[in-house]
Parts: sequence; C-alpha cells; structure tokens
Amino acid sequence: MKILIVQDYLRSGGTERQSVFMATAFAKAGHEVTLLTFRPRGVLELDGEQQPFAFRSLQPFDTRLDWFAPGLLRAAEEAAPDLVLCMGRMANCYAGFIQGRLPRAAVICTMRTGKLLPYLFVRSLRLCRHIIANSHVAKRVLTDDHDIPSPKVTVIHNSLLRFTDETAPRNNALRRYHGANPTTVVLLNVAMFRPEKNQRELIELCAKLPGYLDWQLWLAGDGPARKKCERLAHDLGLGARVKFLGYQSDPTQLYLASDLAVLASQSESLSNFLIEAQLHGLPAVAYDIVGVGECFVPDKSGCLIANHDQSGFITALDRLIRQPAERRRFAQHGREHAQANFVPERQMQAHLNLFRELTKG
Repeated sequence: MKILIVQDYLRSGGTERQSVFMATAFAKAGHEVTLLTFRPRGVLELDGEQQPFAFRSLQPFDTRLDWFAPGLLRAAEEAAPDLVLCMGRMANCYAGFIQGRLPRAAVICTMRTGKLLPYLFVRSLRLCRHIIANSHVAKRVLTDDHDIPSPKVTVIHNSLLRFTDETAPRNNALRRYHGANPTTVVLLNVAMFRPEKNQRELIELCAKLPGYLDWQLWLAGDGPARKKCERLAHDLGLGARVKFLGYQSDPTQLYLASDLAVLASQSESLSNFLIEAQLHGLPAVAYDIVGVGECFVPDKSGCLIANHDQSGFITALDRLIRQPAERRRFAQHGREHAQANFVPERQMQAHLNLFRELTKG
C-alpha cells in the first residue's frame, strides 16, 4: 500500500510526534510511505539515513506560514497514493481538495483537537472518505456538532511513544539538581507554551496552595507564551518553586523524577503527555475537556476536575500532595490503564486494518 501522510510542520507537539511514529511504523510493516510537510525542517528533524520512509517539504525555504502549501495537489498526485492521512488542523483543511484531485484514493481526515474547527476543516470532513478521531468524545463532537454520520468516524487512541520499565529507578539526581528534597512533591507539565495550553493557570493555581506544603512545579516545553509565564511566576513570588525546563526531546527522566501530572489545557483531544505520565506512574490532576477523561481513570488513577473549577483543582492537588499512599494507589492503576489501552502495536494494527478496508477493491 502506498501511504501519504500530510502535516504542515514538524514542531514538537504530540500530533507531529504521532505523524513521525506512524510513518516509521507503517514503513516497517512493508508499506511505501511518504511524509509530506508544508514547512521544511522543524524541531523534529529527521535522519535521512535512518528513517524508513520518504520525506518531502513543499516550501523551498521556511516562510513560517503554516498554511502555505505550494504545489500540494501536484505533489499528492505525483505520489499516487492509495491512501492519504491528514494530520493537524492545516493539513485537514486541505483534505477536501486532495480528495477532489485524487478521487480514487482514500483520503482520511483526523480529529485530534479541542479547538473550534475552521470552515475548510469542516468542509473536508464532509468530502473525505473517512475520519479517525483519537477519542470517543472527539467523535461525539463530530457526530453531534457537525452532523457527521457515525459510521464515517473510527476512534483510534494515540499510541504511547515512550516506554519505561516499571522498575526503572526514580531520578533523584535530577530532583536534587532542581532543589527538590526527598519529601518535595514535584508537579509536572509537558507541553508547548501556547496560550491554549494554559500553563499560566497552573502557576496561578499552585500559588493558591497552602504555603507550608512542599511542592515544585516543573514546566517542560517552549513557545510564545513562555516569557509571560516566567514573569507571572516571578511576580507571584514563586521563582524558586516553578522550574522552566525548556524543550525536551525525550522527557522520560522528568517523568521518573516527578510525582504528579497536572494539566489545565483548554485544547486537547487526547493528551499524549497524560498517557505517558500514566505509564510512568504519575497520578493526574486535569481539567475535563474533550478527551482528557479517556487518558486516565477518574478517581482510580487521577482526578478529573470540571473545567475552570479552580477550587476543585486546588483541593485535588492539596489532597494528593499530602497523601503519598493515595498517589501510590493511583500510580499502579495508571500504569495498568496505559499498558492496556495505548500499546503502539495494537494502535498501528487498528490503523492498518482500517486502511485495508478503505482501499480494498
């Protein structure tokens, strides 16, 4: 099978990582895969000698315009794919045009966002052959809010991209480096610094915790909202407690050094950060938006808080910071949940089974 994966840019987000992971997995399964991006380069630069798939970008130099896709339809036609998988908002906006140019190919849109969908995205949803949603809630958004027929949508959760043995030792050296004592409870958030990821509110919530609690907030990632968050932490007198760790190509050691995963994001469909945190035994405290409740088991491996319920969020943090025994119970259930529901082999097979069904005949 010839598979074309379309993505605007290889930034450091979860969708981009999933694109590279799937391109690699499909190619290793014996399929001819091309990953086509609008913008060149990106944080997730590829190793041309090691990658098992072809890579091509449309812009001859980086214009920094995510939507600019010169020659996209021509490139798609030249690739002559059996199936086109569009990843990310910009690529999905073009999916309807690609389906029109390649009527015999199966063009698949993906629903992986909690943001409002632009007109061209909705148009593509109606014109494409099929849609993959990465959470059941995202599917309900499509069927209830956009009148997409249920049979046209298949739910396939994200794959876990990082695995750590359950017996991997706690990274106490990293904790000491950042000034965390053995009793300090480290709250971790891994995400790009964009306004919708809402690290600002996490800082504000932590500032309202009782002053005598021993905690640190580690924020891993980079992006346009980082400087404002740094100023906020300074203005609130939290400079020693809030750590800005920058972009992490592999945050595994952060998971091994932390105690809780926290998420106040306002734009998720299924959080890669939360499912990775569950695998590493971190209980979650997160706002209930779109598919977040499918990343962990509420009241068994984390606390799902009504969106914008700051009092409830603070109460959950307070309780879990104080109660290490409850964190341990949540941790074990979280590992089991992640291992049972987000195994890459099963998720990739689900994709390939669907692809074969859509392209047969």
